[in-house]
Amino acid sequence: MCKNTLREDRKLTVERRKFLLGAAAAGVGGAAAAASSFPRPAIAQDRREWRMVTTWPANFPGLGTGANLLGQYISTASEGRLTVSVYGAGEIVPAFEAMDAVQNGTVEMGHGAPYYWKGKEDASQYLAAVPFGMSAQEMNSWYQYGGGQELADRVYERMNTKFFPSGNTGTQMGGWFNVEMNTLEDYNGLKMRIPGLGGEVVAAAGGTVVNLPGGEILPALQSGAIDATEWVGPYNDLAFGLYQVAQYYYYPGWHEPGTVLDNFINLDAWNDLPDDLKAIVEQANRAVNQMVLSEFVARNNQALRTLIDEHGVELRRFPDELLQGLGALAGQVITDLASADPLSAEVLQSMAAFRSTAIQWANISELAFASARALDYQWVQL
Repeated sequence: MCKNTLREDRKLTVERRKFLLGAAAAGVGGAAAAASSFPRPAIAQDRREWRMVTTWPANFPGLGTGANLLGQYISTASEGRLTVSVYGAGEIVPAFEAMDAVQNGTVEMGHGAPYYWKGKEDASQYLAAVPFGMSAQEMNSWYQYGGGQELADRVYERMNTKFFPSGNTGTQMGGWFNVEMNTLEDYNGLKMRIPGLGGEVVAAAGGTVVNLPGGEILPALQSGAIDATEWVGPYNDLAFGLYQVAQYYYYPGWHEPGTVLDNFINLDAWNDLPDDLKAIVEQANRAVNQMVLSEFVARNNQALRTLIDEHGVELRRFPDELLQGLGALAGQVITDLASADPLSAEVLQSMAAFRSTAIQWANISELAFASARALDYQWVQL
């Protein structure tokens, strides 16, 4: 390369540097002069802070902690673009006012169980659990592949909310009783805390149904305001200390064979989310749905042993005669209730059709395996 060319290159480089330095200085001065007239960077604007109210006591095992996990997953996966702060029952609103707070936009998100909202939409109670209906695995399958999500969205849209399954308790216990339960007639005059469609069946059997949030169950049972209660299962029932005030612990939970928990989101807040944040919320709920169910399965095992071995709980199975009577009554009650509301009838029809085919498979899979596992033979010795 010749000397003249080198000089010209150096000259151009110097001139280019002077231009860039001048432009940068002008830019800084211009930005300082007009900062208030320019919008904030998009990365700073695209941040949302949501509050989630729950129907559960703060940090309550399985239920409250499941809601906490949902908030953590969303906040972390979105890298802070959508942060969710969780509040237990009573911290912002009482437990059963959670839906009101989300509906009217006081908060953006809630966590509870669909049957708590039957006073607003009758069809919601079918979305939680149907007596003698479907297991947790079958309910999840119905939501994902049987049209359940679409039906639930229609139900919750009437409450100005978006719905997601957000946890499942699995098959619950039949409940805590201070009287023996041998026949259907034993429900006559019984004062029992039991929500949803299970409560409708107990009422049809002659019981007096009381709907209480979890935190009020123990004192009501202790004072005699109620004679019996169901809550969830060993894990949660141990945490509430229900063994202290009830004599008999009955199973199976015919009323809630696989209870769905709900995450409900104000529709305006949901519709305002960009698609990537919507996807994060959806996937976080799917993860929590599985995590909560897994936790209940794992924790119930040990909690049941603690209740029996350390607290002397008397475990009893409902007699077949009683279960048959409840099953027949449940079919009549849920059909009659659904006939009064077209959307409830549509939900129940969809669930009944899915349940029919699910039973065929369960009989040769889970049920057959459970029977085989229960046979008398020597397996691994611990």
